[in-house]
Amino acid sequence: MPDPRVLVVEDDRTLAGMLDEILTEAGYATEVVHDGQRALHLGLTRDYDVLVVDRGLPAIEGLDLLGRLRSRGVTTPALVLSALGSPADVVDGLDAGAADYVSKPFDVDVLLARLRALRRRGETEVPVLRLPFGELDVASRRVRLADGRVADLSPSEALLLETLARHPHQVFSRAALLDAAFTDAEDDGSVDTYVHYLRRKLGRSAVRTVRGVGYALGR
Repeated sequence: MPDPRVLVVEDDRTLAGMLDEILTEAGYATEVVHDGQRALHLGLTRDYDVLVVDRGLPAIEGLDLLGRLRSRGVTTPALVLSALGSPADVVDGLDAGAADYVSKPFDVDVLLARLRALRRRGETEVPVLRLPFGELDVASRRVRLADGRVADLSPSEALLLETLARHPHQVFSRAALLDAAFTDAEDDGSVDTYVHYLRRKLGRSAVRTVRGVGYALGR
């Protein structure tokens, strides 16, 4: 099993380096960035198991960052790590989309335990991904459309739609979708075939073609 992936967003470079070392030693594959704009880009285009986010970030403030990620369909559990630790600050963080909140200075063992708890929570929750035209229940592979109809998807159809839905503003090449959703497929013609299947079940607008590039979630 690959190491769990964590994105650390911390502008204090000394603390960021310390977090990188702590988390790497604890078995995480850690990626560190120092501003909210870069974190937003990575959060929208890469998959992580957990996020660790400071509040006072350059470019995009930490809670604003979480709000933007949540509004764009990113459900990765996030822990806010901040020097702002009043009850009101904690409430603001949780309301912005954080799953947990730890104040600085922090105890390393407590931080690691909180991250383990977030990972367990993410593994046991049954995700429902919101779509512009309905919602996808990942566990049952069932889409409930906005007009009330229900469509059952095959495993490959569901994985393709889930890949698009987790990054609703990203355009995927056929090769990227082949790698993400069709590990046993021989060529990227499989992607075109399953896009056709999804459109037949969910409507033509469910998957958007970006000419010369690939596919994105429809509107």
